[in-house]
Amino acid sequence: MKDLRKFYINGEWVQPLHENDLAVENPATEEMLATISLGSAADVDRAVAAAKAAFPIYSQYSVEQRIALMEKLLQIYMDRYDEMAVSISMEMGAPISFASAAQADCGRGHISAALEALKTYEFERQVGNTLVVKEPIGVCGFITPWNWPINQISCKVAPALATGCTMVLKPSEIAPISGYLFTEMMDQAGFPAGVYNMVNGDGPEVGAAISSHPDVDMVSFTGSTRAGVLVAKAAAETVKRVTQELGGKSPNIIFEDSDLEKAVSAGVTNMMSNTGQSCNAPSRMLVHESVYDQAVEIARQTAAQVAVGQPVNEGWHIGPLSSRVQFDKVQALIAKGIDEGAEVVTGGLGKPEGLETGYFVKPTVFAGVNNQMTIAREEIFGPVLCMIPFATEEQAIEIANDTPYGLAAYFSTSDAQRAKRVAGKLRAGMISLNSASQNYTAPFGGYKQSGNGREWGEFGFDDFLEIKGISRPGE
Repeated sequence: MKDLRKFYINGEWVQPLHENDLAVENPATEEMLATISLGSAADVDRAVAAAKAAFPIYSQYSVEQRIALMEKLLQIYMDRYDEMAVSISMEMGAPISFASAAQADCGRGHISAALEALKTYEFERQVGNTLVVKEPIGVCGFITPWNWPINQISCKVAPALATGCTMVLKPSEIAPISGYLFTEMMDQAGFPAGVYNMVNGDGPEVGAAISSHPDVDMVSFTGSTRAGVLVAKAAAETVKRVTQELGGKSPNIIFEDSDLEKAVSAGVTNMMSNTGQSCNAPSRMLVHESVYDQAVEIARQTAAQVAVGQPVNEGWHIGPLSSRVQFDKVQALIAKGIDEGAEVVTGGLGKPEGLETGYFVKPTVFAGVNNQMTIAREEIFGPVLCMIPFATEEQAIEIANDTPYGLAAYFSTSDAQRAKRVAGKLRAGMISLNSASQNYTAPFGGYKQSGNGREWGEFGFDDFLEIKGISRPGE
């Protein structure tokens, strides 16, 4: 079992101030993988002090100096890429092929995207007699989740490094191994001491200490909407900037003029990916009533073909949920769907046959769902799809927008005018037409209770920058 109890503060691996060990579980085997320490507010104080001391130095680094350091980080990441894939696979149950192709690739993608944006980013421009300058905001606090662990670490750390900020990271205590490995990479890259600091811990202690700390200038949080509210409240007293990427209950509208087989099967596959543990998963499939029964059958066949297996096995299948807590939550919501009258088309309660150990679940499709059912309102965060019929385009848009969330929305149509019309009416930060995928340079973020601010590429820079106007007498 790995000993990962040290924190990284001011360029050194240090012991926590107080012993508070936590075992990290492999969700596929229910065996212990590693031991970390849960930090305290005092550990956060040390990390923030180091970041604050480093800021006057690193914030004055030239763009060329920052590019050189980030290029070195990217090279180290690629040299240790396979280690990252294995770490993610073990800690949160992602099948190794998926961990390598998708999960670990996020680290590469976000560092690369930030690097390219940095090379051409306009940090100052003249507006009349005023020079408008964008400067690093200061010390940043990052609180990241377990479902796409290196994705959320890298899409915060990379733009912070690019813009000249210093930082303190709290990775998820459920999936901390990838964060520990990334911290080793940061240490190898040779950033000045204090630029990057890492303290493990839980939300109520370390997360709250970061959010409320008077010397933290900005907090970026990814996680549930409930936890995001707590972060915002903790940050309010010091009036720091808060950016959040929170929950989702994304609609996937399939119109009658779409390629039905392609649209439905792609929607099911996307929903089941990462065992449904993605905030932007297309969890509500809205289908025109004229093709609804056909769509349900396609969904049934597609979901029935989704294999569930061990993360260590190569190939394309889904693994377990990340923890017992998550397993119990998903099982309870499946039971709620059945109790409220939704029809289980495939899947349902319990574990797949032969996978009694570990937090494995059956890929599940519900038909006959209406948008007021619990399974259509709450973020399940498991491989559970809800299928809802609609009669008109207006009704589809109304149902799609009838949610407190607004992270992503998907729809399929062959009508170009409808595509433009519907995309303009969906209240979500990211729209996918006809199963199009998103790239690392596109803005990632949502409307309403899905959060505020944007991440990825050049769009991720804005939240790390303050704007200063320097006016001079006119000529």
